[in-house]
Amino acid sequence: MSKDLLGYSRDQVHWLMSLHEGEWLGGNGELIYVFFNSLGVLWMLITGFQMFSKTISFTKKVTNGESKG
Repeated sequence: MSKDLLGYSRDQVHWLMSLHEGEWLGGNGELIYVFFNSLGVLWMLITGFQMFSKTISFTKKVTNGESKG
C-alpha cells in the first residue's frame, strides 16, 4: 500500500512485508506466528458473534416489553 500511495520501491517496503508475514522469525517461528494469527481471527469471530447475539436478544426483549405494556 505504501508502495502505491507513497511511491516507495519494492526494496524499500520489503521489511514491512517480512514483519507482517513473520518471516523474521525463521521457518518454525513463521508457522507459529501464522497459527497464533489464525487463533486471533477465530477468537474475534467468536466474541463478535456473541456480542451480536446479545444485541439481537436485547432488541427482542425491549420490543416484547413495549408491546405488552
